[in-house]
Amino acid sequence: MSLTLHNTYSGKRETFEPADPKRVTVYVCGPTVYNHAHIGNARPAVAFDVLVRLLRHLYPGVVYARNITDVDDKINAAALKEGVPIGTITDRYTAIYHQDMGALGVLPPDVEPKATDHIDEMKKMIKRLIEKGHAYEADGHVLFNVPSYSDYGRLSKRDQDEIIAGARVEVAPYKQNASDFVLWKPSTAEQPGWESPWSHGRPGWHLECSAMIERHLGQTIDIHAGGQDLVFPHHENEIAQSVCAHNGTPFVRYWVHNGFVNIEEEKMSKSLGNVTLVCDLLDQAPGEAIRYALLAAHYRQPLSWSTDGLALAKRNLDRLYEALRLLGDVELDEIPTPAPSVIEALCDDLNTPQAMAEMAALVRRANTATDDMARRKAKADLIGSGMLLGILQQDPDAWFSQGREVDEAEIDQMVEARNAARAAKNFAESDRIRDELAARGIVIEDKPEGTTWRVTS
Repeated sequence: MSLTLHNTYSGKRETFEPADPKRVTVYVCGPTVYNHAHIGNARPAVAFDVLVRLLRHLYPGVVYARNITDVDDKINAAALKEGVPIGTITDRYTAIYHQDMGALGVLPPDVEPKATDHIDEMKKMIKRLIEKGHAYEADGHVLFNVPSYSDYGRLSKRDQDEIIAGARVEVAPYKQNASDFVLWKPSTAEQPGWESPWSHGRPGWHLECSAMIERHLGQTIDIHAGGQDLVFPHHENEIAQSVCAHNGTPFVRYWVHNGFVNIEEEKMSKSLGNVTLVCDLLDQAPGEAIRYALLAAHYRQPLSWSTDGLALAKRNLDRLYEALRLLGDVELDEIPTPAPSVIEALCDDLNTPQAMAEMAALVRRANTATDDMARRKAKADLIGSGMLLGILQQDPDAWFSQGREVDEAEIDQMVEARNAARAAKNFAESDRIRDELAARGIVIEDKPEGTTWRVTS
């Protein structure tokens, strides 16, 4: 089954054909670790986690890199405010990011390069760009000479002359052109810095990804992904640096970008006070429900985040897990594989809404399956398809008991007391215990082999 992706560079959907099917290379721009991750940060992590899961199903080898930006002016400001080294800030928020994304079912990347571990690679790339006439030194800075790269603006569909004429960038006397961007900049005594031929300084943000990609994935990679807000200038600048540093060798074969997240139909921003943190949402709902809500809209479209949408995601997952719970007696002989209908939906430019619709169809089939073979297939299809989407990997009883404190020993004692009351024909007491348990979300099931209980949704 062929995978199609919308390639931002060409502006159209294309059939994905990796350069080497045995080593598919994927890079996603990761977090700048100076604060808690918000729901907008989580969207690319979740969406492209599904993409990588799909690629791993389709190809024998995938190398997935997602970086950590651990040197940045925002990090410097946070460290200065607390009076600590930048490492204190970045270590703290890297750990929090890992924890939050793990709660959303995001698998760790194969490679997670940190910018500060690749300063030498960055300096080497800068030297090559200077030697080739694509960069120049000025007042301790090194800047990329934008007019030297004729294809600048092609990714973002911007005319280079217009970019240069209307560049909304820092006006600095050392720039040859207003649109030129920083590759290296000097550091003050309060800022982190490294020795270089140009100054005691630090790298520009755009350079970091180019150097880390070259080191871990190669000069040309299959897929580069990130948020729509990174198309310009970040990804445009990455292309310019990398192509010019490598004598015109193409940098990325497929550019994939996710849309913005709005909060209750409004743009998320600090000024509106509606920045929604993942850690706060995890206090309100299970991580899997947050993940489901993030996948409810197509990754390229804007996503309107709302309390109602999160509640709907939880209810939809309840239905999926309830179907699995009804199949609890079914034993699977082998590792389940995804249903073809779900694979087909995801191969259609990662169409997660359609994939969710196919999951609902699988639930309907599961709920009406009667013979053993049909029930086994139904369970395998649900679990296997859930693996691609990063859902349905919990035990159903564990899912339904989330957020509830259940004392199993106490419940067992109450069930025994109810059974004793029934045996003594004290039905009033038996019903009282049953009703008390029901009020606490516990359902009693009397079966020929004995009485069992479970937590309801």
